[in-house]
Amino acid sequence: MLKKATALLVVSLSAASWISCGTAESHYLFTTLPSANQIAVFREDPNSGVLTTLLNSPFDTGLAPEVILLHPSGKYLYVANSGEDDISLFSIAQSTGIITEVSRTPLGADAQTPVLMAMDAAGGYLYVANATSGSLSVLSFASDGTLSAPTTTFLGVKPSGMALAPSGGFIFIGAAVPNGQTGSGQIEVWKLTAGVPTLVGLFPTNAANSTPGGLVVDSTGTYLYCVNGAGGNSISAFTIAPTTGVLTPFSDSPIGESGVSAPVSLLIDPSGKYLYVANQGSSSSASGNLAAYSIGSGGALTILTLSPFTTVKQPTSLAADPNGNYLMVGGQGGSLEVFLLDPGNGTLGEVATYSPGGFPSSIAILQ
Repeated sequence: MLKKATALLVVSLSAASWISCGTAESHYLFTTLPSANQIAVFREDPNSGVLTTLLNSPFDTGLAPEVILLHPSGKYLYVANSGEDDISLFSIAQSTGIITEVSRTPLGADAQTPVLMAMDAAGGYLYVANATSGSLSVLSFASDGTLSAPTTTFLGVKPSGMALAPSGGFIFIGAAVPNGQTGSGQIEVWKLTAGVPTLVGLFPTNAANSTPGGLVVDSTGTYLYCVNGAGGNSISAFTIAPTTGVLTPFSDSPIGESGVSAPVSLLIDPSGKYLYVANQGSSSSASGNLAAYSIGSGGALTILTLSPFTTVKQPTSLAADPNGNYLMVGGQGGSLEVFLLDPGNGTLGEVATYSPGGFPSSIAILQ
């Protein structure tokens, strides 16, 4: 199913979070800086992808903010503070992009170290995966952004990746091989009914002794992809049963390529035609890269001829501008890089690199 693309591509030139609302003059990028306990905010030029730091940026939040999501109205931000086990709610000034913290919602004793979030915008639910406690917290949110008290379910695994089906009916959670054991990483599937999770089952990634990191579901809810880090150096691909959520691996899964090295996260661009993989390589490497694939019939992945594309050191967080023209990459070295994305062939060209003031662990873009 995976074939090396041979056509000549012309370089002309994002669990990422994005939302489309507002006007062309109100593009803003928000990124969490865990080491600084802050959120950096930039104005984005929609015609060039160039970022300009807001005068008042960065803004203080809770301890070790790990992940950030936008409310569907575009008026509010949710931030998971992994160092104090709560969720911050910020309001966004639409004309300026300035954010103001409104409240913090504690997740409770059963929810320690929130590191992953997913949102069912239609259903009004926010899902938070907690690494230390191995649990999933569910909160509902209102039109004014306010959050309900959470309910928490123990997963039985330590979550390393999470993705929500577009329908809001299933949530997929990656988990490493338990300590002291050998075998494949696995993905837990939970059916969601009005925000209440029920376990469907555990499905192996078939990548030995690896950790399934970034997970992503295509826009139709038909295919699930996950990266296998910690030695896996591959991508696992599955078909999702529409009524049960059961995962069936592709015949050639996991998929390994020379361009996949210590992968940590995935992004499908807004057009749904391309899949990007953030590869950290070795910690001593001066730079990382993005492997890039086209998504074809039946969810098949075909690596682009010019892949991989060089990025900042240890790329981790990915996001796509809602208009599909730009891709943003956050690196653990403390850099934020913007690429121009050619929607005709998926190739990338660097626009600029910025220093937001720390490691940008999660990126959200408001249009």
